[in-house]
Amino acid sequence: QVQLVESGGGLVQAGGSLRLSCAASGRTFMSYTMGWFRPAPGKEREFVAAISWSGDYTVYTDSVKGRFSISRDNAKNTVSLQMNSLKPEDTAVYYCAAGSRLMFASNNYYSPNEYTSWGQGTQVTVSS
Repeated sequence: QVQLVESGGGLVQAGGSLRLSCAASGRTFMSYTMGWFRPAPGKEREFVAAISWSGDYTVYTDSVKGRFSISRDNAKNTVSLQMNSLKPEDTAVYYCAAGSRLMFASNNYYSPNEYTSWGQGTQVTVSS
């Protein structure tokens, strides 16, 4: 397991940008699939974006495609979510999650049940 701490949330006007960061810590270091989730009506958590353990593959939910960008820096044990052209409907608590490095191969990167470690979330509020 890995310990995760999110940061970078805040209040921003519609059309603005925020960059969320997730810092991982632990005495042992491994490569994880990393994802970002947020609550959504009718769902416990909605998949937002994920990045493979190597950083070679990324995937996004349709509602954020073209606006959000996920990246990682394995040397620093961090993953980021750059959010541009923010909309009021993006308002949510955003959670960082870590899972098996094989999640892309298994096509289960979108499922919160497959992640083993979670941060406590960071609030993003987009005003109109």
